[in-house]
Amino acid sequence: MTPLAVSMIVSQRFLPAFSIFLLAGASDAVDGFIARHFDLRTELGAYLDPLADKALLNSIYVSLAIYAGLPAWLAITVVSRDVMILVAVLVSWLMDKPVEIRPVWESKFNTAAQIALAGYALGVRAYGLNPQPLQTYLEWTVAATTLASGGIYIAQWLDHMSR
Repeated sequence: MTPLAVSMIVSQRFLPAFSIFLLAGASDAVDGFIARHFDLRTELGAYLDPLADKALLNSIYVSLAIYAGLPAWLAITVVSRDVMILVAVLVSWLMDKPVEIRPVWESKFNTAAQIALAGYALGVRAYGLNPQPLQTYLEWTVAATTLASGGIYIAQWLDHMSR
């Protein structure tokens, strides 16, 4: 759904983009519920699900920054944190010190804030509403939680690599 959502944002079709975003979120929630409820979790799914979530959010943030007025510095911050985490994991594997990524509550809050801002930004554009002042509040919340969770992951990674 990521390429379709981005395509809709690029073409300024925010109602379909918003609908796709909501559908992606609902399908992710149902998929997670089924996996947990029926004990159908797999190691591959444990890697692919968060990667798909990040691909969708990062793509939407970059697209909104380019085509819909979301601050570029915010999209750069969000994408940079995820790239930093990915590079840290790859470096630890290359150094034969694989690190297990366990989400901390700050990261979960950050993800919720990112989803809220993406959904809000798409929704207000879909329905022609004024995004301010709530969008600014959400942007600063996303920035703060992105930096906080990124800092926590860096600290954990440095601790792991120093052992």
